Amino acid sequence: MTSAIFLLLVCTSFVSGPTSFLDIGLNSLRLIPSNSSKPSAGLDKMQPRSKPVDTHLLIRTASRKHGVPAAFVKSIMAAESNFNCDALSAKGAVGLMQLMPETAKEYGADPTIPDQNVDAGTRYLRVLMDKYHKCRNPLPRVIAAYNAGPAMVDHYHGIPPFRETRHYVTRVLGFLHRFQKENTDASDVSPIYSGMVEARISTSRFK
Repeated sequence: MTSAIFLLLVCTSFVSGPTSFLDIGLNSLRLIPSNSSKPSAGLDKMQPRSKPVDTHLLIRTASRKHGVPAAFVKSIMAAESNFNCDALSAKGAVGLMQLMPETAKEYGADPTIPDQNVDAGTRYLRVLMDKYHKCRNPLPRVIAAYNAGPAMVDHYHGIPPFRETRHYVTRVLGFLHRFQKENTDASDVSPIYSGMVEARISTSRFK
């Protein structure tokens, strides 16, 4: 009789106690990411969309609207999100053009909506092109400012000495060289952009 009561008490404690073995297992799994000392890297994903997004159409539309060559927009998008409209960075940048929420708000865009994301990102590129087109090496400055912010570019009077930014500039210029060869639309050029492309820089300067 005593043994039966003891077993009953033990079983009851596992089932109705404050924390069961099952709870401990699940809670441990949930706590692994938050307790990890290793910072998250790369891009996470937002909720997947119900229908595919035509990124090429979004690029062409925003390019013509804001006078920024499609090859340039495409190069930034490739480096930022690899054409993933659901990309979400550890720093909070969202979507195809990896807009920070404050930048999206400044341009009146919802960064989770692909067409608004690309439109605002392209418009921002145009603002940067207008800002730096009279500077020495304007195109790399535009690219660096998109990554690190214009305040940093202005502070260092050129590409900031950040490894991430210098690598980013090199990647975008590499994409641009490739996408320009693929582009057959002769109208996809703006005077400011043409002048910028002439100001080539060696990728060895960023190593």
